[in-house]
Amino acid sequence: MTGRYIHTALGRIYVDIAGSGEPILLLPSLLTDHTLFAAQIRHFGDRYTTIAVDPPGQGGSAHLHRQFSFEESADCYLRILDELAIPRAHIIGNSWGAMIGGTLAATHPDRVACAILINGTASPAPAWDRRKLALSAHLSRRLGRMAFPRTLVVPRFLGATTIRERPELVDDFLTILARNNPRSAGFAVQSIVVNRPDQHALFTRIHSPVLIITGSEDISFPIPEVRRMARAIPGAEFAVLDHIGHLAAYEAPEVVNRLAADFLTRHDPA
Repeated sequence: MTGRYIHTALGRIYVDIAGSGEPILLLPSLLTDHTLFAAQIRHFGDRYTTIAVDPPGQGGSAHLHRQFSFEESADCYLRILDELAIPRAHIIGNSWGAMIGGTLAATHPDRVACAILINGTASPAPAWDRRKLALSAHLSRRLGRMAFPRTLVVPRFLGATTIRERPELVDDFLTILARNNPRSAGFAVQSIVVNRPDQHALFTRIHSPVLIITGSEDISFPIPEVRRMARAIPGAEFAVLDHIGHLAAYEAPEVVNRLAADFLTRHDPA
């Protein structure tokens, strides 16, 4: 593996590069970093070059000092591809990564081969969700630490079955959460959740092959919401994983890897 930093309009971004072959850009969820995709990096490294990103303000990337738009987030990832001299890449994104993966596929179709969008949405956040998460971000900044990680954050990210039966995944996820800078995370929450745009009309412009995966226990983006996004994308395939929550790539890596590998083989045999 090779780690490096790439300068973007949203600050210095850390990327972890491994494997060889066609490039796959791995875009993780809000409040996580590239380690969310550890199982995907191992699985795809013998056939693909994996470029796993710490999103703006998270992990080893520079802290955020302001809010940003979806377009700025997409431009950040385009900058990474440009810096690495990659004209076109597959995308695997979970949550924030899925939303921006869709944005990239719609606005820069020449740069996206196949897109696998996991636990994403094209819908704006409900008013009550915006208020609750804006308050949580404010409390985190005031406290200097994430507010109520186990009781507020974990149930939004991990499925009830995972929480009940796999405490080791819960503990590892809490470790990832603890690496966040509260002020930086607050700007990300405000940008990705509170200010999230409706992207259904935009996503009708996607012509890359798209696979959408979601979890039956995802309370952040319930199945009907994700299905509506899938219906907006021409030809998108749709899969629901039972007993899985909002971080399917983390909670069910073997199933996600199998679905993703089959999809890539069928749509990009080279």
